[in-house]
Parts: sequence; structure tokens; C-alpha cells
Amino acid sequence: MRIKFLLLALPLLLQACGGGNDAPTFKTLDGKAPLVIGHRGASGERPEHTLEAYQLAIEQGADFIEPDLVLSKDGVLLARHEPMLDSTTDVASKFPAARKSTRLVDGESTSAYFASDFTLAELKTLRAVQARAGRSKAFDGQFSIPTLDEVIALAKAQSAKTGRTIGIYPEIKHSTFHAGLFGAHVFEDKLLATLHAAYGNAASAPVFIQSFEVANLQYLASKTQIRRVQLIDADDVKADGSMSLVAPYRQPYDFVVKGDARTFADLLSPAGLDFVKTYAHAIGPWKPYLVKTVDDGVERTGDSTRTVHDRRVDGSTGVIEAAHARGLLVHTWTFRDDAGTYGFKDGKSELAYFMKLGIDGVFTDFPATGSAALKTLK
Repeated sequence: MRIKFLLLALPLLLQACGGGNDAPTFKTLDGKAPLVIGHRGASGERPEHTLEAYQLAIEQGADFIEPDLVLSKDGVLLARHEPMLDSTTDVASKFPAARKSTRLVDGESTSAYFASDFTLAELKTLRAVQARAGRSKAFDGQFSIPTLDEVIALAKAQSAKTGRTIGIYPEIKHSTFHAGLFGAHVFEDKLLATLHAAYGNAASAPVFIQSFEVANLQYLASKTQIRRVQLIDADDVKADGSMSLVAPYRQPYDFVVKGDARTFADLLSPAGLDFVKTYAHAIGPWKPYLVKTVDDGVERTGDSTRTVHDRRVDGSTGVIEAAHARGLLVHTWTFRDDAGTYGFKDGKSELAYFMKLGIDGVFTDFPATGSAALKTLK
């Protein structure tokens, strides 16, 4: 009888010890594979924030696509990285310089073509261009600026076509700036109306709402069950691996306006994470907050030149582990094959390293690389 009991109990013991078939494969919060998030779509290969960039990201295996959002003059939610159109569209060839204006964006005086000065009809005449130097310009002038509704329609159509759920990861860009133009919470209310109509008001919706500001996420916490993400910024990473915090990347801008002295880095302290947990489901720190790398003067890649690839990798800073201990997901950014691979020879090895640490999601300009890195862990 004792032998029979032990045989019956063995599968349960193995499962409890992590040896069963259902044992988590990853160190993520839920044990599932980390999400591959198409950063502005597959923006390494197509002009960012276009349906074509999002489509390519999906084809390359992205679980989520990311539309940064701004408002047009007539209040339509558009996918653009910033309220300024100059570097990502051909606006200067379509409209005279008289259509430019000068506004404060996160406290910085900026003269530009602002989306908020153009109607949707006008914006639909524009075509996207590749914004980052060194990337192909072959697709410049071909693709239009999509609305959030169009991005959602694409995600849903591709979910049905592929048989896998394609989520969206909208970012509220410059909430304080938009509130000054359209009124308090107009942006957030428009976003929720659209998301609730498309996905319902549920934490299980394939949606994350992200922001570098705090008050807008706190407001959303009282209005929706859709998951929310506190983004964490910095100006640069220093040679010793510590973070450089210089305005306007030092603090959430609503903190600046309110006179709140806390920095982005403070939100990753134990008290800061406890605070974020009161209104968000996840944190989205810039990747040097999570893995410490040091410029110690040693050339490691064998090409006789010292670049960011040669930085010494000292490992996890403990932020992922501290966030997980509080039930917070950790999604980090931005992984680029052609830039910023601190301490790693290439984007794939960098992504794999972060995934092995237990990161819950990665934003990448090259989703194919994210998908390839994930396969090395399975």
C-alpha cells in the first residue's frame, strides 16, 4: 500500500518541485514566455507607426504592437511618437512653415508642425518617413498616418487570420501637454471610450496602457480594469552603470508641474514600487535600470575599437526581482539591432540575456530578433 501511495503521489511531488510537465519554463511573473512587443511596429525596417510597420511586426512574431498616441485638431487619436510631425512625416513638403507653432512640451519650448494644429483630413495627406539615421529610406513617402481605430482593426483582423491574439500597447503621449490644449482627461476619456468599445472593460483584455506621467494612470485606475504600465525614463547611463537624470527625463512631467520632488529612479525604490502598485499592473523601465553595465575601458569584442558593446555586464540590479515580489510585471525598452546593445555583441544575445533574467516583455524595433531570441530559451 505504501509503495502504491508513493507512486500515486510522485507526479504531485515532481510538480511541486518544478519537475512536472506543467512547470514554468521562464522566470517571468506568471511563468509564461515573455511578450515580444513591436516597438512602433517593426520600426527598424519600416517607417514607424504605420499599418505596414505593425503588419510586419505581427508577421515577425510580435505578441503586441505599440501605437504611441497623440490628438489631432479635431480630437482624433493618432499613432505618432510625438505631437510633433517634423521628423516622422513629409509635412514640411505638404504645408508651409506658417503652419508651424511654438509650444511648451514637457517644459521645453519647441517650434514644429504639431499634430494638434491639423485636422484628420489634413493629416491623412501626409506620408511617413524613416526617422532614424542609418536605416533604409526605401519606404519613405508610401504609408499614411493611422488612427487608433485603424490599428485596433488591424490587430483584430490579424488575430482572426493567424489564430493568435495580437494585443495593442497604446501610450498616452505628453498627457499634461494635451490637457492644456483639450482639457483635463479629454485624452484619457477618448482612449477609454475607444478601448472599452473594442475590448470591453476587463484586465483580461489584450491591452496595456502606458505613460511616463503618473496622474493620468491614477485617473485611469479609477475608470478601467484594463492593465496600466508606469514607464520609467532617464537621460543616459553613466560609465559606472548608474543612471543620469537630467530634465526633461529626470521626473514625470506632472511631478514637475506639481512640485513633487520624486524622480523616475525613486519610483523603482521599494517605496516607489509600493506606490506604483496602487495604480498600475506593471513597470516599464529603460533597460539600463534593470541590468548594470560598466564602461571599464576594456575592449571585449575583438574589433580593436571600444563601443557600448564592450561594456562589462554586471548582471541584474534587482529591480525585476523587487517588482515581481510585489506582483508587478516588468516590460523594458528599447532593443535595437543597430543601436544601444549595452554590453552585448548583438541584439539577439542582449534580448536572450534579459529574457533569462525573467523579464515579462520586451519592446524591440526588430520583432524578428525578439522572436529568435525567445526560441533560444525554449
